[in-house]
Amino acid sequence: MKNQETIKDKSGEIIAIIVRGGFKKSGTSFFTPGDFSQQLGFISRKKGEVIEAHSHRVIKRSIHLTQETLIIKKGKVKVDLYDSKKKHLISKILKAGDTILLAGGGHGFKTLASVEMIEVKQGPYVDDKYKITF
Repeated sequence: MKNQETIKDKSGEIIAIIVRGGFKKSGTSFFTPGDFSQQLGFISRKKGEVIEAHSHRVIKRSIHLTQETLIIKKGKVKVDLYDSKKKHLISKILKAGDTILLAGGGHGFKTLASVEMIEVKQGPYVDDKYKITF
């Protein structure tokens, strides 16, 4: 099993990025292209290293697609990934410690063991009216 996997459809569009709980790399690594509206990275620092106090400049951004990141804290879940035409591409099993960025296409889930997840996505929050179920 790979510690990091980028799943693309036939056209090359990134559908999802999975980072397994066992992923390790020193320094800072980003898995997403710079133009994604949500960035996913991994940071590893040794004891005593300092990340200087900082803030971020206000930058006006335009978001056209909601991208979600799920961090699996507990349990096991099967994620079904679909292309932008709602055609099933692949299914993956996620376990505690795994992270997935849902970047494009569609997705569905089946819990295989009681699961706890943290979800991160762009705001402001829009109710479920924006979802297209299939």
